[in-house]
Amino acid sequence: MTQDNSSQDSAAGQNGGGDLFNTAAGWVLFAAGLGLGLSILSGKYFHGDDPQRPEKLGYVIEGAVEESSGPAEMSMAEALNTMPAAELIAAGEKAYSKCQSCHTIDAGGANGIGPNLAGVMGGPVAAKGGFAYSAELKALGGTWDWDKMNTWLKNPKGYVPGTKMSFAGLSKVEDRAAIAAYLNSKGANLPIPSFVADAAGEGTAVDPAAAAAPVEGEEASAAESAGGASADQPVPSNPGTGR
Repeated sequence: MTQDNSSQDSAAGQNGGGDLFNTAAGWVLFAAGLGLGLSILSGKYFHGDDPQRPEKLGYVIEGAVEESSGPAEMSMAEALNTMPAAELIAAGEKAYSKCQSCHTIDAGGANGIGPNLAGVMGGPVAAKGGFAYSAELKALGGTWDWDKMNTWLKNPKGYVPGTKMSFAGLSKVEDRAAIAAYLNSKGANLPIPSFVADAAGEGTAVDPAAAAAPVEGEEASAAESAGGASADQPVPSNPGTGR
């Protein structure tokens, strides 16, 4: 009897262990199914699989204006007038250190990796003798004025794709203006455009040549006025007494 009871107890223990495993496995499968079902249900509820869902989620507030990333960059004319010409040229000479490994700037200097830059301001684009310019830069044409030099120094490859110049560019307009002023002092003499700011702090560039030119008809009117005064008005016999 003792041996039979021991066998029955062993069999019962084995069956109990199997039942416990089956129960645990059942609960695991139930939990996995429940989680999957809830995931599918929430996706349907919140339109997670909607092909018409917007690119940007959220609510659009009418009349809201996105804030700008920062103040607008000043113009080249304004940057050229931020300090006296002598100080601007001195700042440009210092900033030019980024260029001197490829360019010479003294009159008669030899071309290097880049062309000699003496007299470049106001001169034709891609015209320095003895230097092999890219076809793309030659096609740019025109002359190196303030605005064109500003755009070129900011991003040469962006301005003229295909250029041989590997320089990444200058992000600050103040640095570009200073270097352009320094280049202008080396064999060139472009007049620096004046800058007139309005009450709002904005301004417009004024071409010095245009500002100095007389307005059409103004010179003639002044001459007629002077001539009319001398012809029609009598000259006093005695300027001291008015007689």
